[in-house]
Amino acid sequence: MIQDHETGYRAVVWNEPILYQLDRRGRRGFTVPATEDEIKAKAGDIISQIPKAMRRSEPPRLPALSEPEVVRHYIRLSQQNFGVDSGIVLGVGTCTMKYNPKVNEALARSPKLTDVHPLQDSENTQGILEIMYQLSKWLCAISGMDEFCLQPRGGAHAVLTNAHIMRAYHELNGELEQRNEIITPVLSHPCNGGAPTVAGFKVITLYPDKETGVPEVEALKAAVSKHTAGMTITDPYDTGVFDPNIQEYVKIVHEVGGLVAVDQANANSLLGRLRIGDVGADLCHFNLHKSFSTPHGSHGPGSAPVGVKEHLSKFLPVPVVKFDGNKYHLDYDRPHSIGKVAGFYGVIPAILKAYAWIMTMGAEGLEETSEVAVMNNNYLVERLLEVRGVTLPWVEKHPRRLQEARFSLEQMKEETGVGIDDVNRRIVDFGIQKCFTSHEPWIVPEPFTPEPPESTPKEDLDRFVEVFGQISDEAYTDPTIVKKAPHNCAISKIDATPSKDPNKWAMTWRAYIRKRK
Repeated sequence: MIQDHETGYRAVVWNEPILYQLDRRGRRGFTVPATEDEIKAKAGDIISQIPKAMRRSEPPRLPALSEPEVVRHYIRLSQQNFGVDSGIVLGVGTCTMKYNPKVNEALARSPKLTDVHPLQDSENTQGILEIMYQLSKWLCAISGMDEFCLQPRGGAHAVLTNAHIMRAYHELNGELEQRNEIITPVLSHPCNGGAPTVAGFKVITLYPDKETGVPEVEALKAAVSKHTAGMTITDPYDTGVFDPNIQEYVKIVHEVGGLVAVDQANANSLLGRLRIGDVGADLCHFNLHKSFSTPHGSHGPGSAPVGVKEHLSKFLPVPVVKFDGNKYHLDYDRPHSIGKVAGFYGVIPAILKAYAWIMTMGAEGLEETSEVAVMNNNYLVERLLEVRGVTLPWVEKHPRRLQEARFSLEQMKEETGVGIDDVNRRIVDFGIQKCFTSHEPWIVPEPFTPEPPESTPKEDLDRFVEVFGQISDEAYTDPTIVKKAPHNCAISKIDATPSKDPNKWAMTWRAYIRKRK
């Protein structure tokens, strides 16, 4: 039994108001110097150069605080934050929350990058263009694809890009009106169904066989037709299972004239060992913020380059970085391109960090990355299955898993009333990030999906199992402890009821004030 004095963990708790509540009119942290007459004369009336429709009628009412007050505010918020630098985050399955080397963060903050503007002429941005070009070539070598685009900002954005490439391909062939269906397994990331829907396709969903945990080949054969535009599939799945039928799937879809896009968000277990292009896929994407050690930022610094085989390269978004043997340039002369899918050229800091990580690791290091990640995961599988109430679906067919595994607490829930939501509120009391459960629908009941990448040490794996074991003991002996958690955190148990009422939603401070009245 882990005692409180043994963990040493207590979350920092500040009852910190937001900046608008701290506002004190008249205070300021910095006074902008008066503009010199010389500069005024040269610059002229700056305000008049702004179109009238874009000018504010009055200055924004920003909160007024002194510099120490601002610093204190953000320091307090940071102390209440939890992340890879402050605790164990191996529970956040499907995200591959590997450690991000600080040297790569320093590179991305270098003025040599931050002072470059995306509208600069390619003549004086040769350095970053070379990095983009080289990273694209490395991703081709790693994936077996022929060309990459670095624009997409994240996994769902990349799948949407792939769906539009499929549209352009079939449109050019005069078959788009006929080919209006995309097939995807339900265990693929939800964006593999959602993004094609946004692109105008009807989505057909394949469910896993109860015995094997993967779709039956016969089910795909029944789903394909003259209407099939393609298939989108995450492989490996978030269950940690690599679908052994993938080559057969590709063959079946190709036989009816469709394309196959493979979501490689879970590629951390395959680096240097399997190239999805060699399996026959026409398109794929990687998440740099997962497999290639750039921070996982959701709405922030995500990056998901899209790769295609040669027959689809003309449809890639513009511009693509090219090298003529002397200089690097941005190629816009691609008449069949689907056009830009994002502003400028991609999330360049993430691209630089991924480039630096690959340079550091080398080919042998990439292969070792996948080896250690798989070893970590299977060690965790063996140990977690010793915990009472924990089961692993399809364990008879797939006793070993790749990058992660989707466990179930169905047994614990039935025997104690304690489910994954309760466990997740309790586990944070020990300085461990809560576990990712599952995308909807929950094919696995009461799911949790830990993923220990190669940067997770054995001590963290053992600690995770130790804590999980204690929570299991509490569930079976005194479930109230778990039900009333968390006990040591900045935020207590949250009542989620208001979040389900759209009338109470407020996306801005002003909207919040209006709804309070």
